[in-house]
Order: sequence, then structure tokens, then C-alpha cells
Amino acid sequence: MDGIIRAPYKRTRVIASQSEDLEQHIVTPGDNITQNLDFMKSHGTGLYEDNICATVAGAVQKVDKLVSVAGVNCRYRGEVGDVVVGRITEVLQKKWKVDCGACLDCQLQLSSVHLPGGQLRRKSLNDELMMREYFREGDLICAEVASKGYIDGMLSLHMRSRKYGKLPQGILIKVPSILIKRSKLHYHRLPCNATVILGNNGYVFVGQNFAPDEPIEPMTNSQREVIARLGNVIKALARYGVHLFDTIILTAYDISLKYKVKELLNAEVMEHLAQESYEHSLHQTM
Repeated sequence: MDGIIRAPYKRTRVIASQSEDLEQHIVTPGDNITQNLDFMKSHGTGLYEDNICATVAGAVQKVDKLVSVAGVNCRYRGEVGDVVVGRITEVLQKKWKVDCGACLDCQLQLSSVHLPGGQLRRKSLNDELMMREYFREGDLICAEVASKGYIDGMLSLHMRSRKYGKLPQGILIKVPSILIKRSKLHYHRLPCNATVILGNNGYVFVGQNFAPDEPIEPMTNSQREVIARLGNVIKALARYGVHLFDTIILTAYDISLKYKVKELLNAEVMEHLAQESYEHSLHQTM
């Protein structure tokens, strides 16, 4: 099997580190965040020469007058209403444990799950005995954060809508959660005949189009190629710190069509793809 050997490659940052907007401001340790001392510093920040500076690399977050920095490799904290993608790790009594990239495994109660067919009724003993028929260890699911523990910060999930549930065949890509742009819609059915789910926890699912409670058709070779191309495109954007949302993913996908799927793993191609996609998205917003 032929391999590619290349010299050490210097990685560059695609997006600018300075922004007039305090939010979505990417910083590195030592960067000045603001000179306005009316703001209160929180985790990831420090005071140096009357300036609030970053102590970790990540994105600046502002809540009223409280400024903090969410580290690039920090664990997902989670907020109520977030759409998350996770993997079932354990089946317990009347609940499932779900890995969502948080400090603790999330929990999904049996009472918070839609039964097959969209039935709304009390869960019985038979439902508890059939829990592995609904979800078993290793299954990928999509859910919404219902609540957050005040003491330990454990997240509780729910699936009270038919759009949530078990995910079909596809690939799971893990990116820093700060790169997921918050929006009202995290489910995207793309024109290239594929579905992308951008979880707020940094877990991105790419798979074939599907509908709730309908049988899933076998995946064709052309669908596999589209999914693999989308996966490599998302990895390239995330590697160079580009925020992920449906428009920029579609733009990067169109640009990537001039390359073969395996060529998208080349460092130079990834940088060119991320740079061109980011510049194109800037021209669209201006």
C-alpha cells in the first residue's frame, strides 16, 4: 500500500483572532480580552496590567457583565434546550446512560422517551423489560437537554419529539463544542442527499436521509462516498477553527468536488479548503 511522506507542516489559523464583538472572539493565553474593568472575570480569564486577559485558548463567552473563556479542549458543560448527539453506554433500571462528552454521563429516563409509533402513555413494566429493544449499548441517539443538576452538573435528556431518537447508519465526528454555531435548527437535510446533525456538545453525525418510524433503506456506494466526503470536509473545517453551520458546510462540500475523497485528508488541501470556504462565507455575509 502506497503512503505519502512529507516534511513537518506548519498549521496556520484560518479565522482572525481579533474581533470587535466580544462574543465568538477566539483568544490564546495572554491575549487581551477587554480593557473595560466594568466586566467581571470568570474561569479562563485573569487580570494583568488593568486588562482582562485569557489564561486558556478558546472562545470568549459573555453573560451580561461576566466574561469567561471556554477552552478548546474543555468538557461539554451543557445548557437546557441544547440538541446533543450521544452514544448509549449502559442500560440501567428505568434509564439509560449516554456519553455526550460531558464530565459525567448523561441520563435518559424511560419516561422521557417516545415509544415506537409516537404513542403517549404511561410506561409499564413491559416497557421496562423491553428497554434494550428501544436502545442498547453502542447505539447513537439524538436528544435534547431537559435539565441540569445543580450540584454535580449531570445532564438529563429527553426525547418528547419525534425528531429525536435512534440514528441510522452514518459516521460520528467529534469536534470542539465551541465550533458549533448555536441556532434554532441543528438538523440539516442537505441537497447532496445526506443529513447532518450538529450537536451542541461537539458530536456531529453525518448519515443518509431518514424519517421517524420508517424503514431505512440499504446504503448505496454513491451515498457512502457523499457521507465520507462530508466527513472529511467537516474535519478540515474543524482542524482550522472554522465555526460549523449548514451554509459553510455546503460551500466547502461544493469546493471539495474538484478533489478525490482521499485527497481531502492531505494537510495542504485541508488548509486550502478551510481558507476558501471561510472567505466565501465572509463575502456572502457582507
